[in-house]
Amino acid sequence: MSKMRVYKLAEKLNMKSKELIDILNDLGIEVTSHMSTIEDETAELVREVIKTEDKKEPKEIKTDEIDQKIEEDKESQKDIEADYLKIREGITIRDLSEKVNIPANKIIKEMMQLGIMTNVNYSLDEDEIQILKDEMGLEVKISEYVEIEEKDSELILEEIVDKPEDLKPRSPIVTVMGHVDHGKTTLLDMIRKTRVAEGEAGGITQHIGAYQAEYKDKKITFIDTPGHEAFTAMRARGAQLTDIVILVVAADDGVMPQTIEAINHAQAAGIPIIVAVNKIDKANAQPDRVKQELTEHGLVPEEWGGDTICVSVSALKGENIDELLEMVTLVAEVEELKANPDRRADGVIIESELDRGRGPVATVLVKNGTLKIGDNILAGTISGRVRALLDEHGERVKTATPSTPVIVLGFNDVPEAGQYMRVMEDEKRARNLADKRQAKRKEERLKKDTKVSLEDLYRNIQEGEIKELNVIIKADVQGSIAALKSSLLNIESDEVGVNIIHTGVGAINETDVNLASASNAIIIGFNVRPGTNARKAAEKEKVEIKTYRVIYKVIDDIRKAMSGLLEPEYKELIVGRVEVRDTFKVPVVGIIAGSYVKEGEVNRNDNVRLIRNGVVVHEGSISSLKRFEDDVRVVKEGYECGIGIEDYNDIKIGDILEIYRYKEIERSL
Repeated sequence: MSKMRVYKLAEKLNMKSKELIDILNDLGIEVTSHMSTIEDETAELVREVIKTEDKKEPKEIKTDEIDQKIEEDKESQKDIEADYLKIREGITIRDLSEKVNIPANKIIKEMMQLGIMTNVNYSLDEDEIQILKDEMGLEVKISEYVEIEEKDSELILEEIVDKPEDLKPRSPIVTVMGHVDHGKTTLLDMIRKTRVAEGEAGGITQHIGAYQAEYKDKKITFIDTPGHEAFTAMRARGAQLTDIVILVVAADDGVMPQTIEAINHAQAAGIPIIVAVNKIDKANAQPDRVKQELTEHGLVPEEWGGDTICVSVSALKGENIDELLEMVTLVAEVEELKANPDRRADGVIIESELDRGRGPVATVLVKNGTLKIGDNILAGTISGRVRALLDEHGERVKTATPSTPVIVLGFNDVPEAGQYMRVMEDEKRARNLADKRQAKRKEERLKKDTKVSLEDLYRNIQEGEIKELNVIIKADVQGSIAALKSSLLNIESDEVGVNIIHTGVGAINETDVNLASASNAIIIGFNVRPGTNARKAAEKEKVEIKTYRVIYKVIDDIRKAMSGLLEPEYKELIVGRVEVRDTFKVPVVGIIAGSYVKEGEVNRNDNVRLIRNGVVVHEGSISSLKRFEDDVRVVKEGYECGIGIEDYNDIKIGDILEIYRYKEIERSL
């Protein structure tokens, strides 16, 4: 007996898959998703039921009674909400304490019992507020637009509530994520070639960060986000940027670390995931193994009884691309994505830059309303007036409707990527709000708490600010992590405990720094180093990164810090970063690294650390420094040079030489 998919039958009956699933379930036929299969006999039964329903006499609807009921429900809801105090995500424990009239130490104690170390200046996220609400019976309601303080009420935009009858269907917004080299870019390029509206493919601007494709006369917006951090950051002011995630996993490689990160980010945001098992054209492809690995992370394929859609594709050859797009449209249909195009627009800044000819330029993804030329706009601390709108092909347009990506010209300065953008009723208010927000941000930056460091640890313990030292461990191998973790947890102290919040193998990256910043942790690197971006992020966020090559030195420093005995006399300063581009063998001297100074400078008296794939291979001193045939004392950034490392010759092309020196400092308590 033949079978057919639910969504196929829904198409034939000219109805939504969700409606058909409800009918099937009412008939006692258990169906979980639009990809489920049903017998032809069942399909015929559904057709008969629908015909019967169509023939039934329509019931007389008493509109007066319905209107009265709606009004009663609205009033009832208003009464309920009036009893609840509105607060915003990010409120500090001190402010919450004042608003709900509960002592701050009681809230801190409750948080500690939940395993979260806090103080009165700790900012609560949405989940933490919800937990406190449940645990302490707080009568509060989370809102993105409530007043921060009475004096700052003008800084917050009022929430626009759309009437249900004003909402209209909009295109889904899709982000493609996955591990490096699994085919994300190739998949996006193939969709561009095959499904961008005819006649437009040749003029696509690659740097817009978003574009629209078409499938069966339905538009799909794809976002070219550069990574998971950007994906998370773009959830501006609660406005969820992405509707669907396409998770690309290579059939010949399987689930990798970045795949897991992508899954965690998408699941944390509550976004539907469609898995594209890519590279099925390869001889060593094992799509079933990929599906098995996905089940370990909560993604069970539909054909295995789960609810995760998996599509096997070849991005290189364009195989099954249409099927993938069809699944996107089906998921979008189930999600019932809607927006109100007939109101002032709001959206999210995807990318921004300062163009030499055009001034500040921003790519905006419109989420609601219609953006028009001449609109007064506000994005964070930046205001402006829309002078021109360009679509993804660089063509001028007059308006941009919901789910449409558009380049906006007219900002007074470059807005930050991820900022929420709103069209304002007049230019004066937009400019005043921007100025006030800038002043407030400057004030908050000055008040920003300094992150924990080993040098200040004992003082913080004595002042009662720290009861637990949060630590992130990154090492070259898993065995080192296990040894470090065990040793640190065995350090005994009556005043402070060690809490290891994250461990990982490999170089210290920006994600580690962001986690350390959020949890007030220090990062310990064992035989690994931070990359350039991670180092800059650590300086910006004031996160301490301590690197070691001997385990007992780590244990000794932590123990001394906890006892107030740590007396650092020198501080390591990274003064340069050099890339090895060639190697030369010189008689008697040994191997010389033909190098290019990418950052900072190299001094003949500095120390050098050789890093290969993020792992420290050797530390030593510089034996020689040359520019062409001449010995030199210093080589600045942007110049080439020859560097010899004392008593070490295992230098390879692509190695990174980290140049450092020690600065003597005085410790003050």
